[in-house]
Amino acid sequence: MYISRLALDHYRSWESLVVDLEPGVNVLHGENGLGKTNIVEAIEVLSTGSSHRTSSSLPLVERGESKATIRANVVENAGDADPGATGDDRPEPRVTTYEATIAIRGANRARINSGASRYLRDIVGLVPSVSFTPDDQRLVSGEPAARRTFLDQAGALLVPRYADMIQQFTRIARQRAALLKQLGTHEGSPDAALSGLEVWTGQFIEAGVALTRVRMRIMERLAAPFAAIYARLASGRGAAGLAYAPSFTEVADAGQGDPRPAISTHFQRLYAGEIARGINLIGPQRDDLAITLDGMPARDFASNGEMWTMALALRMALFEAVTADRGVRPIVILDDVFAQLDESRRTQILDFASQQDQVLITAAAAGDIPGGIDADGAKANIIDVAALLARKDAR
Repeated sequence: MYISRLALDHYRSWESLVVDLEPGVNVLHGENGLGKTNIVEAIEVLSTGSSHRTSSSLPLVERGESKATIRANVVENAGDADPGATGDDRPEPRVTTYEATIAIRGANRARINSGASRYLRDIVGLVPSVSFTPDDQRLVSGEPAARRTFLDQAGALLVPRYADMIQQFTRIARQRAALLKQLGTHEGSPDAALSGLEVWTGQFIEAGVALTRVRMRIMERLAAPFAAIYARLASGRGAAGLAYAPSFTEVADAGQGDPRPAISTHFQRLYAGEIARGINLIGPQRDDLAITLDGMPARDFASNGEMWTMALALRMALFEAVTADRGVRPIVILDDVFAQLDESRRTQILDFASQQDQVLITAAAAGDIPGGIDADGAKANIIDVAALLARKDAR
């Protein structure tokens, strides 16, 4: 699978853009500030329904516009799952156009081959991609929000309708938080608010338990490959571990039993504090990942180099899981990562990238790409982003 053409309208800094891409290695080079990262971010949004750079749709839309559009022609081959097939054994490639519309207000929409409009979440995961970014070390060293973003993007790629679960839970969580704030400010009828809070708390627990269990399964799928990949990258120096750290600890404690009564009791103890602060104090919106090195929290005890290796292993583990699940290799995005890596880790990620169907690399200049990036002896497709801008301005 690979993207042969990407078109953007009013996406961040790009009023309009059409860029042709090739299978194998594509290098987008140009000075900082030209919009290289915006191009590959658009693919991430089309793929996972979200961006690691922002939790809101607003920054994705060009200033002064009401919506942005992402279109990608994706070449798929039904023989991808059988790379040994050759000649007449390989079916003809199939080209599918995926379109996403990002709106400042209202729901984000999508189309396939200019067909009926649907929600963006309905096409999430159909064009799988895995992004490696300069912020990846924050997956280990940063706040839980970065790890939750990774977790949700993994869910979007691995679990059908995962985006629906997130959307439903988020809607319930917002309504419950609004009632908590209403009770805290003594606006409206307190009896009605309390009655509504009881109803929304039940729905919050129901949706939250379902989401927690799905996330637990995602982490169970990633834990073993993560540990194995880290051991390989680190040449056996240290054992890395990955586990889900749910806010609803009762789900893990209950095993196959029903955790809802225990969670309901927990909420009863928290009501006063929740009303005082106007927020949901427990739930999947506060989940985290426990990443360890030799049994100790990596955030506190790992070196910068070890954190980088763990971040690489986490992304590669997701890549392996998606490949095994879908039978196709996701598009690999390397967004300005080489400046952040020492020579050893550059070599590791280059070895990984050179084996993939399509790799998109951003760099300040073509010369910033280390030698050895070309896959199977094929020359990389070098794209001058400044020339793309000049072509746009000339129209």
